[in-house]
Amino acid sequence: MPVIAAVPISCAGVAEVVAEDVMECGKSAKLRVKETLRAFNSHYLHFVQEEQKRAQAALQEIEAKGSLKRQTKGGKNKKDSNEDAEGEEKEKRPSKRPDLKAITKMQETNAVLYPQKRIGHLPGIDVGDRFYSRAEMVVLGIHSHWLNGIDYMGLKYQGKKEYENLTFPLATCIVMSGIYEDDLDKADEIIYTGQGGNDLLGNHRQIGSQQLKRGNLALKNSRDNGNPIRVIRGHVLKNSYTGKVYTYDGLYKVVDDWVQNGVQGHVVFKYKLKRLEGQPSLTTSEVRFTRAEALQRFLNYLGFTYAKSLKISKGIKIPPNIIGCDCEGDCASNKDCSCAQRNGSDLPYVSYKDVGRLVEPKAIVFECGANCSCNHDCVNRTSQQGLQYRLEVFKTASKGWGVRTWDTILPGAPICEYTGVLRRTEDLDGLQNNYVFDIDCIQTMKGLDGREVKLLSVPVIINIASFMFSPVEMSSVAFKPSVLEHSYKHSIIQKRAGSEMHLPNLHPENESEAPPAPEYCIDASTIGNFARFINHSCQPNLFVQCVLSSHNDVKLAKVTLFAADTILPLQELSYDYGYRLDSVVGPDGNIVKLPCHCGAPDCRKRLY
Repeated sequence: MPVIAAVPISCAGVAEVVAEDVMECGKSAKLRVKETLRAFNSHYLHFVQEEQKRAQAALQEIEAKGSLKRQTKGGKNKKDSNEDAEGEEKEKRPSKRPDLKAITKMQETNAVLYPQKRIGHLPGIDVGDRFYSRAEMVVLGIHSHWLNGIDYMGLKYQGKKEYENLTFPLATCIVMSGIYEDDLDKADEIIYTGQGGNDLLGNHRQIGSQQLKRGNLALKNSRDNGNPIRVIRGHVLKNSYTGKVYTYDGLYKVVDDWVQNGVQGHVVFKYKLKRLEGQPSLTTSEVRFTRAEALQRFLNYLGFTYAKSLKISKGIKIPPNIIGCDCEGDCASNKDCSCAQRNGSDLPYVSYKDVGRLVEPKAIVFECGANCSCNHDCVNRTSQQGLQYRLEVFKTASKGWGVRTWDTILPGAPICEYTGVLRRTEDLDGLQNNYVFDIDCIQTMKGLDGREVKLLSVPVIINIASFMFSPVEMSSVAFKPSVLEHSYKHSIIQKRAGSEMHLPNLHPENESEAPPAPEYCIDASTIGNFARFINHSCQPNLFVQCVLSSHNDVKLAKVTLFAADTILPLQELSYDYGYRLDSVVGPDGNIVKLPCHCGAPDCRKRLY
């Protein structure tokens, strides 16, 4: 099963740390965490799609049986009807949660990052890091059970050299879910209730007494042994696909334990934990926002024409609309959808809790077009729905302008189309143009831009407050490109392109031959959208995807940016420009080298 950024089998499951932030396979621990989460999210979306197809087929079968029963009404007695109902109930039982199936897939392929349980911090996972399901924590190994609140090392660890003189079971991590009535959370000090006796399928209240075994015994032993315990807090978050977010809040120690009758009168085990000193401050309760200048005033000052869609220059003819699908409603409910066949039998998107997400990057995504009979909100029109997030264009410390989100964005969610004026590449050769994106689907998916580019002069740098683009505030306003600097203010690049996977090995130094220039490009010098301000990163959180809908000419595909990771509020958006090293030449013909300031742990140190 293909994934956005699969963890190599040769490196999967590495648990020993060479240095605090470097893994045996040569990648930083932070990058390994990101790759593991991308692999999980790809598996998860595949299984969501698989489950939706299974449920749709089951529903059609039930409807067909119901129709048959109506035709033979009166032909069966009550006992037969009950047996039919039981049979239908059994048909529903094979359903499995996509997140649990994704966990199983990761375990079967040895892709869990830290499969062996460990005490203390895990490299690559920092205090304040957030996770959007318990399943994400399981595949990382920070908390290895998708339901239990207490994670612990069992008796199999007893006697190992590195754990001499420790008594097992031993607690390694707890999750404060906020749903148990006997818990008390004072941030740096916690009163934690043991496990067992809860109505897990109901209101989570205590319905029986707890026993001193498994996780409860592990917490007691942790007090006696004095080992640190990771603490993760869960909170409600509407934008999360699980409805919750889990924040790693650092290491605590059990300083006391006792037995008492809980709120419901049953025996419960209580544990008092205190946060260890010298750690970063708690971030769970932080709410940070910035105040932007009025959008209208800012854009009027700069004089830019905002374009929601691509503008076509004279002399370029767009192919006529092709015949579309004949689906009614949403194409996801039609197994014979012709647009699904164009994508290789399955639709490229899956809609879960009203959020459309790309299952995996593809060479080309074929969406429904103008002649398709499906609804405008069909899942296969996901990237056509317009801006769904509040995005801010702001001034960075060292990279000029940048774009950040005010909302949580899930992996696979479309961000925007790169808009501007569609032009022939030959018409722009030799011109000083700082915002050109080549439409080259093949090179985009390779992650390279093998074409030589020329170094241009540096425009005047201005210092103005940030401004916002939001789904309801988009308007046509003008702004002078001459006062806007490129993302890297030390020099200007004439052409840039994005990549699919964003991994260092997509930029081999032995690539000697440059591919031919594409026929068409997007010129965003005077007309376009905020995509032109999105910066480069060697470890980006976006990827570039070519999209077709109304025609099949890949030379005129839409260039669309998608989220590769879960992007938190106030995080900067970035994609890999994909330049080959030593591919840029100056006016004198000499190779120009530009340092990269993205700040990623695995930064390549050079943009080109």
